[in-house]
Parts: sequence; C-alpha cells; structure tokens
Amino acid sequence: VYRGGRLVRDVRFPTSLEQHGSDAMHTDPDYSAAYVVLDTDSGLKGFGLTFTLGKGTEIVLCAVKALAGLVIGKSLQEIVSNFRGFYRLLTSDGQMRWLGPEKGVIHLATAAVLNAVWDLWARAEGKHDTSCVTKTLCHTPSVFILFLDILVKAQEGKKQREDQMLKEGYPAYTTSCAWLGYSDQQLKQLCSDALKSGWTRFKVKVGADLEDDIRRCRLIRKMIGPSSTLMIDANQRWDVAEAISWVSRLAEVKPLWIEEPTSPDDILGHAAISKALAPLGIGVATGEQCHNRVMFKQFLQASALQFVQIDSCRLGSVNENLAVLLMAYKFQVPVCPHAGGVGLCELVQHLILFDYICVSADLRNRMCEYVDHLHEHFTSPVVIQDAHYMPPKDPGYSCEMLEESVNRHEYPEGDIWKQEIKK
Repeated sequence: VYRGGRLVRDVRFPTSLEQHGSDAMHTDPDYSAAYVVLDTDSGLKGFGLTFTLGKGTEIVLCAVKALAGLVIGKSLQEIVSNFRGFYRLLTSDGQMRWLGPEKGVIHLATAAVLNAVWDLWARAEGKHDTSCVTKTLCHTPSVFILFLDILVKAQEGKKQREDQMLKEGYPAYTTSCAWLGYSDQQLKQLCSDALKSGWTRFKVKVGADLEDDIRRCRLIRKMIGPSSTLMIDANQRWDVAEAISWVSRLAEVKPLWIEEPTSPDDILGHAAISKALAPLGIGVATGEQCHNRVMFKQFLQASALQFVQIDSCRLGSVNENLAVLLMAYKFQVPVCPHAGGVGLCELVQHLILFDYICVSADLRNRMCEYVDHLHEHFTSPVVIQDAHYMPPKDPGYSCEMLEESVNRHEYPEGDIWKQEIKK
C-alpha cells in the first residue's frame, strides 16, 4: 500500500431534501460517507467507507488520515497473514487509542480503512477467480482458528446452503416505505408498490408522537395484512419506562420487534424493556450504534436483545463483526443486520451470507434490512430479487463508488453541493 491518489474523500448526498432516512432522532440526515481508496504498487485498489449523516464527516476524514501511517508501506500479505495483529495495530496505537478505545469517530475511521483492506484482499484473491468477501471468508478457515468447532459443525449442508443462496438469495425487509418525515399519501404509495414487488416484511419509524405512531402503524398493518411481518424503530428516542409504555400501546399492530428503544449504551435498560415486552410477544433489536464486540457480549449475556443488528461500518469492519456473529450463534440469538445509508446494503450482504452458509445455518427469524436509496452510485450495486439479497458476483467488498458520483457529491467542492450552497 502506498500514498498514491487521495486517500479519503468526503462524499455527501442531500437526502434531507426529500426526508429520506428521517426518524425520531435524526430528522434531516444527508446520507454521507468517508470514502477511502487504498492504492498499491501492483495497480490493484481497495475501496472502503464508513457511513455518516452529513455534518461531522470531515472529522472522520481527519481520523482516517491519522490512521494512514499504520497502513502505508505494508504489503497485503503482511496484513492478512496476521490480520488480528493488524486489527490491534489500528485499534491499540499507544496514543490514538485514547480517542476511543474502539468507539466513536476513531472506530468509524478504523472501519473505513479495514473495509478497504478487505475489499483489496478479495480483489487480489479474485484476479483469476471471481472472489467477493463472502467467498474469501468461507474458504479461509485460518481466520477463525479459535472458533473451528462452530465452523466444523456448520460444514454439514454448507454446499447446499451456498446453492440455495445462489438460487433464492437471503431474505430482506424494507424500511423505505415509512420514514418518519413521509406523508400518509407517500407512505401508502410506497407500501402498495412494495407489496406488488413481493415484499412481506416492513419496518416503520416511530417515537415522535404516540397518537401519530398508532395511526400510522394501524394504516400500514391494514395495508400489508395480518400475515406480513411488521417491525418498529424508535432510534433511541425514549427512556426505559417510556419505551415500555409506548410500545405496549403499539402492541395491537403485532410488531415482531422494537428497534433501538432507548440509549444504545444502556444494556440493563434494554434488558428491562426485553423482560417487560416479552409477554406481549415483542422482541428488542439493537446494534447499529453498539460501539464494539464487548458491548455486544454484554447485551447477549444480559438477555437484553432478541435480535442482533450488526453494522458493517460501526464496528471494526469484517474483523469485529465476525466476533459478534460467532457470539450470536453461541447465545442462539438471530442476526438481522442494519443496512441502508450509503453502501451499507452493499457491504453487509457479504456478512449475512457468510453467517448463514458457514455459521448459523438457520433462516428462522432472520432477515437483512434493505433501503432503496443511492445504490445507483456504486459500481456493483446490491441486487434484490423477490425481496431477497442475491449474492454478489463481482470481486471485492462491493463498496467501490462511481468516480462521477464521487466527484459530483464531494463536499463542498462537488457540483451538487455548489448548487445547494448557492441556494
């Protein structure tokens, strides 16, 4: 890896203009990314990113640049032959770890850099045979030497599960129909369109106004019918007692889970909510803002969640997400990844396919989030067929963006932002 072109760029999309992504806590998000490109002397490039909501992306860029000295000059073989050591190099620098450790902006930057390294590795493996991150993981058992018992157990039926995914894909649910800022007319139209396209699992944003939530959830439940799956997401809006009371009022629409009901750091609060809602048949899902594997360990130990929501850019890339997948298997809690944003769907599809093929071997109560925004800006956009993620076929980690899109949406110099600033 050498210092070639621009290492990291601030790419922002003005999604707030149409209320895409709006929820009870993030009312005007501009979906954005700190976009990393690793150049090598062989000509191969690795592309990675971490997801943000607009303001503050420039801070993540500074953190990526601070980590760059730990990457520049290393060979890919040097990195992947001791990947755990390289992960610890990035997260345990004697001075920079004070900024985390393994949380916040510095960890988002770590994810962006590591995502680019994984993309580079998969591309290097795919020079003679198409290799995405899923395939690299499935055929590199030495990465998981500490968990060989789990992987050996999953060998039975592995080929059949691979074939199944290639044919059918991984089940998905949609969040695109019911952002909190959408009008009823827009919500109805999007729901109707989704049903016609084969969607049977829907998530609704809640948390701003109880009576409005009841009305909107009733509307959506009526539209999708009793046999479809409904989830609700408060994006950390409530305290513990309020969460229990509010969700109890929404129990009539039979949600499978309440997502992020309270502060993402309140493990015991989530446990209390889980216990209170269990008699109503409502689970708790969280994870998109869970800082690291240690917090996930505690959530699982405390029975504080019934659905694990890994995020490909919040945790330390593939490396840390693998630890969470394996812990979730140990505790027998289904993994239903967070996705959407900029490139999150493209990234996390690799992880959930690996989980099913090589770890859990189970699809019960499992699905991966899908949001239908911004995929057109990627060279290998995610493919959805009959409400399922179809396995990626192009080499890499699927997060290379079109150069034209990057140039137009780079902040603040891109044409899109020059126009917005003039307004």
